[in-house]
Amino acid sequence: MTHPKSSLRIGVDATCWTNTRGYGRQGRGLLRALVRLDRENNYTFFMDSAENAESLPPGAEVRRVGTSAPAAVAASSNSHRSARDMMQMSCAMSRRDFDLLLFPTVYTYVPVFSRAKKIVMIHDVIAENYGHLTLPTYTARLFWKAKVAFGRWQADAIATVSDYSRQEILKLFKITPERVSVVGEASDPLFCPLDRPSPTPLLESLGITGNGRKVIYVGGFGPHKNLEALVAAFSKLASRNAFSDVRLIMVGEYRREVFHSYFGTIKTQVEELGMAGRSLFTGYLPDEELVVLLNLSTVLVLPSLMEGFGLPAIEAAACGCPVIATTCSPLPTLLGDGGLYINPSKPEELEAALIRILESESLRCEMREAGLRAAGMLTWDAAARQMMSLIQKVIAVRND
Repeated sequence: MTHPKSSLRIGVDATCWTNTRGYGRQGRGLLRALVRLDRENNYTFFMDSAENAESLPPGAEVRRVGTSAPAAVAASSNSHRSARDMMQMSCAMSRRDFDLLLFPTVYTYVPVFSRAKKIVMIHDVIAENYGHLTLPTYTARLFWKAKVAFGRWQADAIATVSDYSRQEILKLFKITPERVSVVGEASDPLFCPLDRPSPTPLLESLGITGNGRKVIYVGGFGPHKNLEALVAAFSKLASRNAFSDVRLIMVGEYRREVFHSYFGTIKTQVEELGMAGRSLFTGYLPDEELVVLLNLSTVLVLPSLMEGFGLPAIEAAACGCPVIATTCSPLPTLLGDGGLYINPSKPEELEAALIRILESESLRCEMREAGLRAAGMLTWDAAARQMMSLIQKVIAVRND
C-alpha cells in the first residue's frame, strides 16, 4: 500500500491497552477514535501482550515486542520493568521510520532515541503529591520520579486529561504553559440509561438485587482513594432506620491489583464497624455488568484525595446515576449540577451529601438530568480531535 507523501508515520506505545483501570480505559477510548478519525496519518501500535488484541482498531498496524512481562503488569507500584524489557521497547520505538511517537500514559513510558517528535501524556500528579500513598517503597518512588522527569525532558509536548490536571502540572513542574495541552476523556457509548434495568445473572450471584438503595464506589483500593472516609460515613447513616435498606457496593479489582492497594484495611474496617452484611466487594466487573449496576444504583461516590479526571463519575452520570465527588478534581466543572462536591479532608461533608441524596428523590431526578447532559457533552471523538490538533501543532514546529 502506498501512502500520500504528506502522511505522517506515528508510533504509539499501546502497552496500556490491556490495563482495566483509568489509564487503560482512557488509552483504548482515545486511540480507537484517533485511528478512526485521522485518515491522513498512519499509526503503528507497539504491543507487549496479545491480550485483547481483537479489540484493537482495524486501521492500525500492530507490532509485537517480545518482553518477559507486559508493562501493564511489570510497572507495578512496588516493582518496575526489567532493563531488558525497557530496552526492547525503546529499540522498537526508536526506529527511524517514525515522524512522531505518542505515549498515551507516562506510566508505561520508556526513553526513546530518535529524531521523531514526542508527545507524552501525564494524567495527573497524584504520585507526586501522595507518593507515600501510591508508591509504598523508596525505590518505587525513585523510579517513578526518574521516569516522569525523563519523559518531560524528551517530550516536545505534554498532554493531560483535564484543565485541573494541567494547572497542577504547571504548578508542580514549572513547565512553560505552551508545552502542556488538554486531551480530554469521555465515557464509552455503552454507558447509558437502561429502560428497565434488572440484575444480570452475575450481579445476582454476587447478591445484588433490584431492591433497596445502593451507594456505589468504582475504582482501585489505593489509600489516596479515601475509602476509609466512605466506609465511616456509610456506617453512621446505616444505623438509622431511615436508611435500613441502603447497601454499600465497592467495585474494583483487589485480587490481582498491580497498583498499591490497602483492600485488606478497608475490608477489616467494614468488619469492625459491623457493616459486613450491608457492604459488598464485587471485584472487577466487565463494562456490560457495570452499566447495569450503575443504572440500579442510587449514587456513586468518588471521595479521592485527588483525581486527574474521575472517569467512573462520568460513566455513572452517563447512566443517570447522581454523583458525590471530591472537589480536588475537575468533576465540579465537568459535571456541574450532576454532582455534589465534598472536601475529601472533611468527612462530615461526605455524610451530609449522602443523606441529602438518599433522602430526596426530587434532588436525584434533578441531578440525573444534569449529569446526563454534562456527560453527553464529553466524547472520545472530541478528545481525538484535540490530539489531532496537538499532533499538527508539534509537527508544524518541526517544519518551521
